[in-house]
Amino acid sequence: MTRGASIPDTVMLHVPFRIVKRGGRKEMQLPDGAAQLRRTDSTLVKALARAFRWKRMLESGEFSSISELAEKEGIAFTYMARLMRLSLLSPTIVDAIMIGGQPTGLTLAKLMEPFPQDWSKQHSQWINEGSRSSRMKSTPR
Repeated sequence: MTRGASIPDTVMLHVPFRIVKRGGRKEMQLPDGAAQLRRTDSTLVKALARAFRWKRMLESGEFSSISELAEKEGIAFTYMARLMRLSLLSPTIVDAIMIGGQPTGLTLAKLMEPFPQDWSKQHSQWINEGSRSSRMKSTPR
């Protein structure tokens, strides 16, 4: 079988993307609608782990106050208090962060800002702000 037209040696492929900083690292972000594998944001995962660890230490009676715990950990009280608020996040959001399925715009900086304690309000706030992730359910559990 012979072909009438020759096959070119070079094929040009255009892939639109942009580079964004997330957690101190550069990440390639594809346009909306493009399928992309998400990796867990280690900054968010570490912050969640610390928040839940500190909460457990306070609840167990190991430390009597956040001030005492902050001094032992060598961390500023205000930073620890803001980070500990992450233990009030909806389980749906925590699960999404742990598997890398949080909305694209959800960063540690945004989570350090005051947020509603009501889980359904948290969910709608961050889902409506960022793009909807396929791994984050549209209703809180």
